[in-house]
Amino acid sequence: MSLNQLLEVMSVLRQECPWDKKQTPKSLTKYAIEEAYEVEDAVRSGNIENIKSELGDLLLQVVFQSQMYSEQGEFDFNAVVDTLTQKLIRRHPHVFQKEKFDHLSEEEVRLLWQTIKKQEKSDNNISSSKLSDVKHGPSLQQAQEIQERAASVGFDFENIDDAFLKVDEELNELKEAIRRQQQADIQAEFGDCLFALINIGRKLNLSSEMSLLLTTSKFRNRFAFIEEYATAQNKSMDEMTLKEMDELWEQAKVIENK
Repeated sequence: MSLNQLLEVMSVLRQECPWDKKQTPKSLTKYAIEEAYEVEDAVRSGNIENIKSELGDLLLQVVFQSQMYSEQGEFDFNAVVDTLTQKLIRRHPHVFQKEKFDHLSEEEVRLLWQTIKKQEKSDNNISSSKLSDVKHGPSLQQAQEIQERAASVGFDFENIDDAFLKVDEELNELKEAIRRQQQADIQAEFGDCLFALINIGRKLNLSSEMSLLLTTSKFRNRFAFIEEYATAQNKSMDEMTLKEMDELWEQAKVIENK
């Protein structure tokens, strides 16, 4: 199968599949985010067939979006490829203009990359704020990158103890919001708690995104252990007591640490 065949299949789906026909660029973005996470999980697992499949699902999101914008007369998939190719060449002068830039160190290459990106934003009338090039991605990752940018100009707690005090302060404000039963305030204060906790991770040189992914993966595995036990006993989980499930959870932890 060629790329042209893939584009043709996508065009047919947009004309004949009820679900595909009703999608819009906005309705589809959440699936692109989900597929990016699926790729991360597949790569971490090391399962080659799964990696290949998930990369295909991620490519589908690009093809699908391109098809919808093509239908609107804006651009097509080939224009996306052309834009990407030009960007890669433009941002790698140390590779494609070696006669001028082959003497650059790794740090100089990084600084040149940032300069080129800044110029691109200026040419396209995009904000050049210190935070403007933090990518709109997973919220934990965004928060950490924003904090890192702010810290680079001195807007940061002096030490980790002060960061812990901020967590305590935000937790107390969350408890007060819960006491008042103001849903909007509860959500805002909960977000402040998460943001403050991410600051702790940043100061410990941890990725909050990866830390939570690891914990989520552990939870999945331990929960699956309980499900497997229930199945072996011809039970459903809702027939088990919390005490039984807690004991199995602890067994799963022991197995995990062997």
